[in-house]
Amino acid sequence: MKLENIIVKNPELSYKAMLLQFYELTKPRVVALIIFTAIVGMFLSVQGLPPLDLFFWGTVGIGMASAAGAAINQLFDSEADSVMKRTRLRPLPSGQLSTTQALIFALLLAATAMLILVVKVNTLTAILTFVSLIGYAVIYTVYLKHATPQNIVIGGAAGAAPPVLGWAAITGEVASDALLLFLIIFVWTPPHFWALALYRYQDYQKAGIPMLPVTHGQKFTRLNILLYTILLTAVSIMPFAVHMSGWLYLTGVMVLNIVFLYYAIKLYRNYNDLLARKTFVYSIQYLAMLFALMLVDHYSHYLTQFLQQL
Repeated sequence: MKLENIIVKNPELSYKAMLLQFYELTKPRVVALIIFTAIVGMFLSVQGLPPLDLFFWGTVGIGMASAAGAAINQLFDSEADSVMKRTRLRPLPSGQLSTTQALIFALLLAATAMLILVVKVNTLTAILTFVSLIGYAVIYTVYLKHATPQNIVIGGAAGAAPPVLGWAAITGEVASDALLLFLIIFVWTPPHFWALALYRYQDYQKAGIPMLPVTHGQKFTRLNILLYTILLTAVSIMPFAVHMSGWLYLTGVMVLNIVFLYYAIKLYRNYNDLLARKTFVYSIQYLAMLFALMLVDHYSHYLTQFLQQL
């Protein structure tokens, strides 16, 4: 049954369907990872637990701003999305939402997020979040994405900001440890996204987007994935080197790195689309587990003390 027929016959279902489309406009899975890394940044910024009010409003504000950025990204990318197999069913290219609806929704989200961060959190977090939003939704989407095959490297700075935003929300400042969290995501972004670009090569070529596999070929991209993964391995050890994290983190992250390197080496030597897809999926799991390890390691001494008291 066509959606337009459902809308006419069942207005209630139409309302629910529209809410679902607005939800999809925010790229919920991407935003979920963004919020998680921001939350980890909040917890790592203090020795105990962060203040509940700053934690709550910081999470809400950063999450809403991230959702707004995703919606604006889809607004600017709707034409390219319409010719790509991976994205043609998104709310705008599929016609489920109009440009006006998406624009109003995105602006309301962004304005509400900024208001929350200024009033309930602090001005620094609001400024940094706004810069990150503009960096991703406008500078990357409108210019960098279509201007250079290094788009994801340069634009990755905006995507690496969430743990810094979380840190600033709790402490009101940006410490060197927060910048290290930024660096990890910044270096992680290219191998993560280029793995996707490899098996979606035809989509980007058709849309005229100069992703690295389109401009420099598959083998060069695979080499860069391997080199960035090696760099990521070095960067991911730095929290232990500067005593930000302990042996629990180091042990876990080395296992994560070995698996990532295995995928990168195998991808470089013997390419196939399935392996590229597996590498992309693992890269998401890698980042989530790395930040989870940091969090567990950060509070491990409290757990040890608690177990000793039992």
